[in-house]
Amino acid sequence: MKLKCLLVDDEPPALEILRTYISAVPALDIAGECFHGMDAFNFLQHTKVDLIFLDVQMPRLLGTDLIKSLPHPPRIIFTTAHREFATDGFDLNAVDYLLKPYSFDRFLKAIHKALQQEVKATLAEGPNVHHESERFLYFRADRKMVKVKVDDIIYVESLRDYVKIFTTTQSPILTKQTISSLEDMLPADYFLRVHRSFIIALAKVSSYTPQSVYLGKTEIPVGPLYKSEVIKSLLA
Repeated sequence: MKLKCLLVDDEPPALEILRTYISAVPALDIAGECFHGMDAFNFLQHTKVDLIFLDVQMPRLLGTDLIKSLPHPPRIIFTTAHREFATDGFDLNAVDYLLKPYSFDRFLKAIHKALQQEVKATLAEGPNVHHESERFLYFRADRKMVKVKVDDIIYVESLRDYVKIFTTTQSPILTKQTISSLEDMLPADYFLRVHRSFIIALAKVSSYTPQSVYLGKTEIPVGPLYKSEVIKSLLA
């Protein structure tokens, strides 16, 4: 998954910061740059993008007015020095609202939201089993976005406000996210919540008892509230 991005800002230093940040995130590609809203409007008539980084206060056409003029706008991350436009931004279903000057860490949080929305939208279209092994998610860890193939996930463990993702190909990934939100992102036909703190990949189950599920040598407890659903799923 790569997001094609359009950068719209009338301040060259702001565009330079965006270029620098985007170059550090493999999931993003720059499709174009515009200096004001009318340029962006014309650009979008002939080029499809997935995400717009959009200043609000610009000559000729405000960023918010640009979005209102588009029948099917892409995802939007507003980048502006004007806090008073935040309400308008979220009324337009913006992914996020970056208040200048923003740090790279804050930028990554916004990208994480955009990527998660894109994943949820893709899954909502209905999974194609043939392509399941090609699917992947991005997780924010160690100040970068880490790519994880869905088919490589063995299980997920909740650690309060974080989850730890165990895979077949890399060291465990710790990311700030609730297990419930991650459960919503994973294909329900291939993953199962077996405990309030654990989600497992059904294909990785080697054996089970009413109290535990085994993924190779790893034992995962089955919570009392999940027991009937776990047994039903594993017997299916």
